[in-house]
Amino acid sequence: MTARLEVDALIDDPATRIVVCCGSGGVGKTTTAAAIGLRAAERGRKVVVLTIDPARRLAQSMGLSELDNTPRLVKDVAGKGELQAMMLDMKRTFDEVVLAHAEPERARAIMENPFYQSLSAGFAGTQEYMAMEKLGQLRAEDRWDLIVVDTPPSRSALDFLDAPSRLGSFLDGKVIRLLTAPAKVGGRSAMKFLNVGMGLITGTLGKIFGAQLLTDVQTFVSAMDSMFGGFRERADRTYQLLKAEGTAFLVVAAPERDALREAAYFVDRLAADEMPLAGLVLNRVHSTGAPQLTAERALAAAEALEENGAQTSTPAAETLAAGLLRLHAERMQIMARERRTRDRFASVYPDVPIVEVPALPGDVHDLDGLRAVGDRLGG
Repeated sequence: MTARLEVDALIDDPATRIVVCCGSGGVGKTTTAAAIGLRAAERGRKVVVLTIDPARRLAQSMGLSELDNTPRLVKDVAGKGELQAMMLDMKRTFDEVVLAHAEPERARAIMENPFYQSLSAGFAGTQEYMAMEKLGQLRAEDRWDLIVVDTPPSRSALDFLDAPSRLGSFLDGKVIRLLTAPAKVGGRSAMKFLNVGMGLITGTLGKIFGAQLLTDVQTFVSAMDSMFGGFRERADRTYQLLKAEGTAFLVVAAPERDALREAAYFVDRLAADEMPLAGLVLNRVHSTGAPQLTAERALAAAEALEENGAQTSTPAAETLAAGLLRLHAERMQIMARERRTRDRFASVYPDVPIVEVPALPGDVHDLDGLRAVGDRLGG
């Protein structure tokens, strides 16, 4: 039998310092991260929730007008704990790194460089790397007992695990290094010698990317040269932090075939990277107040009422009752399908603890809604 995921035990444990929520889009991952953060805070912990998902739901549900790169205090949190929330600003985080690790004049040259501006605003992989950078910064500040990370939707949620090697490979890449070679070799004779080969290379690349871009890249990499090692080193430290004791990954899914297939991908990927998986949060599970009334019996009763209603003087009442019975039958069929889907996942991953979170009657849009989700997470 699959073990139950004990969320309260996880967040009450002072040794738990980082909780990472990952999963595909549309499964309630952001809400789960916010609910866990609120519940932990109201149970006495000092918590910050970092969302990488650009959705604004987190701010709204916490009563904040907006979220940005600075942790903001959430008001009306009960208990002795504290809750803050923030949303990753990729460019601002990149700017912070440059300002912290470069001389003022060099930092200004980097941030004014057109290639840097493009890279920091949306280069592939930059968001994932900056998420690692921000997580490392938050952990190093040591202001919070617990950091809850809400990752981007879909499989890109785990791309940040590749961030150290991906960005490091780009910054240390042969083409990037080759482009900066002329700037690093002293003397005019050396420049002339290199320019013969470089002319062929940059001439070809210039036709593809544009001569101005190559100039911007050369200037950018020359300015960033002293920071290359620091980028990879910090990302590697955060990567090791994710693998260490005190970190827990939660895979969030809905009780649907596609969502649980994505969940299986996350479980496999985390296992391959030896990341500490705490368990699966199965969101929006359907339930009923009359589980003893099977779908078959409800449908049979509905048919009998409909037949009887055609022969009585009160057909409307019997038609209404029949309609309710059919809705109940449909709910029972959905529950049976969800149970089969869940059981298939559990049969493949019997060692992954699961907590089921019953569906709420409406959307979560405030702290009371997050508390309701937290109550269900805690069982």
